Amino acid sequence: MLIAIDGPAASGKGTLARRLARHFNVPHLDTGLLYRATAAGVIDKGYRLEDGAQAASIARGLALVDFDEERLRSREMGEAASVVAAIPEVREALIEAQRRFAARPGGAVLDGRDIGTVICPEAPVKIFVTASPETRAQRRALELAGRGEKVDFAAVLEDIKKRDARDAGRSAAPLRAAADAVTLDTTLLDVEAAFAAALRIVQEKAAPTHG
Repeated sequence: MLIAIDGPAASGKGTLARRLARHFNVPHLDTGLLYRATAAGVIDKGYRLEDGAQAASIARGLALVDFDEERLRSREMGEAASVVAAIPEVREALIEAQRRFAARPGGAVLDGRDIGTVICPEAPVKIFVTASPETRAQRRALELAGRGEKVDFAAVLEDIKKRDARDAGRSAAPLRAAADAVTLDTTLLDVEAAFAAALRIVQEKAAPTHG
């Protein structure tokens, strides 16, 4: 049971990935945290975010556990991660770690922006989760406000649009749906409805075919 979930920022892919992992009792990896942790390491060492050699070195030294999620999920770190994730050397440095995670016996759920296209193109279940920029900005604003951050909706929406453009336009593993991915638009769906839809997709894709 290997499930690859991709999509833009705040589309709901992480929530769905965690729910599916719990449902099927398999491990989950939020690959976005790897890029956020890399960005945090670059910032902590005083390097420029665009310094590919230093960022790749930090990426190679990452463990896949014990992240400071409170810090990494801040708006600032999300924007920084988008810059670092556009560096080909960084993506290359993180590929093998992600593939080793995906190869765990019994399966896994991975979510990110290039899981179905680059990390796990062989995954039998690929879901591309999306939603309108305004809906995603509203979700991100609520998430940030819930952590006590001061929120400017217009600025959050602008960040979302900038990240979409950067993710889709980068040369290394641009954000796009795999050819055999099922697109799930969560704009009008609450968490439970989105999970039910994702679960149906998994069950249909994973069902044995006859004939």
